[in-house]
Order: sequence, then C-alpha cells, then structure tokens
Amino acid sequence: MSDDEERKKKNFKKEKKKEKKEKKRKEREEEKEKSKKSKKKNKVVKEDEEGETTTNAKIVGDFGLAKSGAPFKKKFYEPSESILRLSEKDVKERRDSLAITIENDGKKYNFTPLATFQEAGFPKEILAVCKNFQKPSPIQAQSWPIIMSGHDMVGIAATGSGKTLAFGLPALTQIKAQPPCKPGQPACLVLAPTRELAQQTAKVFDDAGDATGIKCVCVYGGGPKYLQKQEMKQSGFAVIVATPGRLRDFMNDGDVRLDRVTILILDEADRMLDLGFEPEIRAIAGATRADRQTVMFSATWPNSVQGLAAEFMTNPIKCRIGAEGLKASHSIKQIVEVVEPHEKDQHLHRLLNKYLGSEKVTPRCLVFALYKKECARVHDLLRRNWKSASIHGDMSQHDREQSVASFKSGKTPILVATDVAARGLDIPGVEYVINYTFPLTTEDYVHRIGRTGRAGATGVAHTLFTVHDKSRAGELANVLREAGETVPESLSKFGTHVKKKESKLYGAHFKDIDMSAKATKITFD
Repeated sequence: MSDDEERKKKNFKKEKKKEKKEKKRKEREEEKEKSKKSKKKNKVVKEDEEGETTTNAKIVGDFGLAKSGAPFKKKFYEPSESILRLSEKDVKERRDSLAITIENDGKKYNFTPLATFQEAGFPKEILAVCKNFQKPSPIQAQSWPIIMSGHDMVGIAATGSGKTLAFGLPALTQIKAQPPCKPGQPACLVLAPTRELAQQTAKVFDDAGDATGIKCVCVYGGGPKYLQKQEMKQSGFAVIVATPGRLRDFMNDGDVRLDRVTILILDEADRMLDLGFEPEIRAIAGATRADRQTVMFSATWPNSVQGLAAEFMTNPIKCRIGAEGLKASHSIKQIVEVVEPHEKDQHLHRLLNKYLGSEKVTPRCLVFALYKKECARVHDLLRRNWKSASIHGDMSQHDREQSVASFKSGKTPILVATDVAARGLDIPGVEYVINYTFPLTTEDYVHRIGRTGRAGATGVAHTLFTVHDKSRAGELANVLREAGETVPESLSKFGTHVKKKESKLYGAHFKDIDMSAKATKITFD
C-alpha cells in the first residue's frame, strides 16, 4: 500500500469516528429534549387529605403515552403514642445517637427516627419480614416515617446500611394497597447500577414475597435476555429490579410498560451516573406516572446527583447517615494503583505473589470485593493457586464461621470478603488489605484498611482503583495527604478537588441546595 493510500485510509477512519461521535452527541441532545417536553406536559398533582393522589396528567415518555391511571394511596404513617410523647430534646438525642442528619428544602418536618419495627405502621404480613431482626438500622429508622408519609426522599448512606429494606418495605406496603398488577406492568421499579446489586436487591424482595405474596422480577445486562423476557411474561409481578440498559432494551421491544409505576427507586444513583446511565434514567423516569413517589439513595452527593434529584423529585427530604471526620490510621502504609478494569485479576495475582510469596511464614491478607457475586468469583479465581476462603451474605452461618476460623488460625492465609460480611469481625494480625474493588464511599475505604495496622502494629493497604471509581478520587486523595502519603499522578488525573467540601471525607458534599430549582445541565468527565 502506497503512502497516499495509507493516508486516505487513515482519513476515512478518522471521519467515520467523527461521524459516530457526532451521532451519539445528537442522540443525547434528543434524549434531553424529549425529557423536557415530557416534563412540560405533566400537570400538577393534587393530594387529598387521605393520602390518595388524583390527577388528569399525561406523561409523554420516549415510549408512547403513559397515563397516570387510578388514584393510589401513599400516606400510611401515623406516629405512635410513644413517638408523640417524645420531647424535641428526646428526638434530637435519638437522632444524634444514630448519626442521622435530616434536611428539607421546603416545609419543615420533624420525623422522629423509629425505635421499633412496630412504630412504622406496616401491615402484619410485611412486619413478618422483620421477625429475625432486633431493631431497625439507622437508615431504616429514619427513612420509614418519611417514605411512609408519602414524601420523596434522598438518602445518603453507604452500602450495607440496610437501605434495601429501608425502601423495600414501604414499597411493599404501597403495593399491598393497590389492585393486582397486570403482566408486564409493575407498580414498583428499582434501578440499580450493576447486575450484582440488582440480584441482591431482587433477592430481598423475593424473600419478602414469601410473607406478602408479592412477586418480583430481576432483569440485568449480561444475563440471558430470552429467559428474562419469559420471566416477565408471568402474571402478577409487581416489582421489577433492573439495570438501566437492559430495562431500556425491554422497553424498546415493548415487553414492559412503566405507566403503572407508583414508586420509583434509584439505588446508588451516583454510581449509575458514573457508569454513564443518565440517558437511560431520563427515558425510564419519563415513562412512569407523573404522580409517582420517588426515592433515591446515593453514597455521595456530587453536583450530578443533586441535578438528578432536582429534576425528578418533588420537594424531597434529604436524610444522611454516618459520622464525619474519619481519618486513616498513620500506622498503615497506603498504596493506590490506577489500573484498567479488565486487568484487575492479573494485578491481584501479582500483589499476592509480592506480599505472600516470599515470606517464610505466610502472613494473612484480607481481599475486599464490593458485592457478594464478585466476592464468590474472586474466591473461585484465587483458590486455584492459593489457600483461600470467602465470607459473604449468601453463605450459611456455618460456612462463614468456618472461613473466619480458618483465616484466624492461619490455615487459610487469604480471606475474600464483602464489606457487609466482614463488618463486626475482629481478626487480629492481618498484615495486608487489598481493595480489589474500591468501595462506594471513602468512609468504607477507611473502615476496610483499618483491619490492618491495629494495636500498634503496622500494615499495608493496597488499592486497585479504576476509571469507574473516579468520583471518589478527590476524597481518596485527601485521605492520603492527611496520612502523609504521596498522591499518585495517575490518581490526580481524575481531579483531586472536592467541591463544596465541609470535611475531608464522607460528609464532603452535603450542603444545602434548592431542591426545587430546575437542573440546568448534567455533564460527565
């Protein structure tokens, strides 16, 4: 091939790439324009005193006309006598003891965190779901009175805080008060960023379904589309848990309608935006009822999530769980390595060879994964070459205890764990912590690496950081600086400035904004 032909070929490829990029840009603009038109056509929803909503509004989404349908009830909560007897001081003390901050950008409400499951006012069959728990977690204690009162809510809480039941039980209560759902027309929609989280959430609804009779279906990318489609054809499923991309596919194919959805839940909204699901979220929300209730959970509160809340929610009450001001122990050597997502497995093998391979007495290493399915996969990968055990929520209590005992004794030098399963474990003598996947919050990062370097000992925490985690780069850099560690240049390229920062860690983005204001633009780096 001559130089001239080579040049023409390169120019042709360049033009094709440019055309493809321009096409994607136009598609994004069209999505935003359709969403704006949909919003203009929505009429004001009136609520009667009984908590039922009436509307003659019509929603025009990307997938045809979605009528608001029959009125539905979303106000179920009545404070118990024990709650009403509490003084303002008592309420504040209870909230402070649970590290809860509640904020509202409209009317002022004083929702007291619940001390018992009975105070929530759930029907008996839904209350039975909680029979194996002693008391509500902080996010449940504060979320239930807000959501059960019919309000939109933004919950800022880490993974493993009990947020699935925080939104799940109010959703089930709302569904029980409605007529049965027709095939392909759910009343509750839960959006999750990943297959693993979608599966975990669906399992919670499935378990609850044993007591309530409410059916749930789970659809996600990477799974068999035909089988998921067949499952959706079954009659009467009221809850659909989905990843945005796969749900959008089924909407395009006409396999599911969302005009019956009365409660929309966006779980880990910040992660969904990090993964580029904004166009899908807009299209999906635009296809649901105008008078729906919307609940959003996020581990962080960046501008992109604030904009999403302002656009899709009505006077939401913001609830934050967790103390601020955490610092990593200075006895821990922190190493952060930016890698390609598909190269994490080979980097993990390299690190284990480095830290465990040359020692006469094999030290103990704790490897953290983000979700249960990922934990099981990483364990399967490692046990081919290493003595390893795992601990996650899908394992029986007996198997979990065996894994921990084997790790503590040194018989198994590697333990692969999720944050939730490892929480509360006290395992002395852990020399190394490897973050195979970065957690959803910097607070969880500090908790993870705190498993080493205890009681005056030193330890090493090695983190594999990818482009999917870039929204936490600024906070992570602050943790490294505070501990006197060098911030790697590869991490700094994601940007290390934390906007509107009040503290160095988990509470960084929690600053009041006008939630009723219209979002101007959401952009991604």
